[in-house]
Amino acid sequence: MFLTKTQNEKYADVLIWALHTARRNGKFKKYDSVLLRTDLAALPLAEAVYKKLIAARFNVITRLSAPEAFSKAFYTEADDKQLAFVAPGEKEFHGGINGLIALRAPEDLTHLKDVNPARIGKSEVAHKPLREILDVREQQGLFSWTLCNYPTEELAKRAGLTVKEYANQIARACFLNEKDPVQKWKEVSKQITEIGAWLSSLPIETLRVESEHMDFEVLLGEKRKFIAGGGCNVPSFEIFTSPDWRGTRGVYFADLSSYRSGNYVRGVKLEFKNGRAVKADAEQGGDFVRKMLAMDRGAAQIGEFSLTDRRFSKITKFMADILYDENFGGKYGNCHVAVGASYADTYAGPQSELDKKLKEKLGFNDSSLHWDLINTEDKTVTARLKDGSTRVVYEKGQFKY
Repeated sequence: MFLTKTQNEKYADVLIWALHTARRNGKFKKYDSVLLRTDLAALPLAEAVYKKLIAARFNVITRLSAPEAFSKAFYTEADDKQLAFVAPGEKEFHGGINGLIALRAPEDLTHLKDVNPARIGKSEVAHKPLREILDVREQQGLFSWTLCNYPTEELAKRAGLTVKEYANQIARACFLNEKDPVQKWKEVSKQITEIGAWLSSLPIETLRVESEHMDFEVLLGEKRKFIAGGGCNVPSFEIFTSPDWRGTRGVYFADLSSYRSGNYVRGVKLEFKNGRAVKADAEQGGDFVRKMLAMDRGAAQIGEFSLTDRRFSKITKFMADILYDENFGGKYGNCHVAVGASYADTYAGPQSELDKKLKEKLGFNDSSLHWDLINTEDKTVTARLKDGSTRVVYEKGQFKY
């Protein structure tokens, strides 16, 4: 066990708080159903979460995620029909659950490195309707979710840390050494939510990011807001929105490495014109990147733009996991974009009116992919306002709030 029993108990409290916080419309009722999905290595935390959910009078459904060896066998041996198979009852199941807590504890991060990425994409496309069911339920205030990581030897090795160092990073990032970590999360969430509200109040037309290796601009789009402190990820310090993908231009560079679908990539460089990535290179894993961007029409377009303020995040090391790396604090904070699917909750109007037709009209991106690519360089982010004036909103790793 890489976290102490007390830390696991506190972690469980934080996750249940996050699940409630992520429920932006409506509240949970007694005997609502919550799916607890866990990797095998996270069982010590899963036990603590399960016990607390039962005590809180949730109906808990548990699912053990397939071990990496199973995934490798599936993507290696399955034919096209098997890759596109969706189990009977899954649509009904997804249409009935009220919450999801996912505990991730990978024990192999490169198990799919020899698998054709197109095969992975075929399965993800087939399962997209299940995610869409949850998206709609989330918009209706009937569902919320959160996820976290549990330390493993594999994660520590890939991050270049000892297991103890890795576990300490998780404990610091999630405030598990605090007397009352939930109260600490409430305080931090309040602070970053205020910054998100400030950004949302600005009449922003575009946001331009300039650093040593990139000059990149996004069009915010109509009826957008910035989300912060939402509870969907633990930890989460990011302040993000889903811009109008059609106005993306310039060069984006991810200096942090990334593990995705059992593959490793480093130094990803994307060139955007008229909203689409027209050129994709990487220092390592470039072929995988290009195949991911070809997964479907929206995979080469962005669905998220995000900034993290170094004053809030305690993550100071590469963690070999996007959940932590997209919240990197360090010396200069981080910017990240996600190629692929957008987030509906960044729409500034009533969620009930944001249907597929309106999403398309406003430039919310649609894809089976959602892949965060992170830049930790010293950068300046300048907003061009609707009156034509400009304002620096972020530099030296923090917001100019």
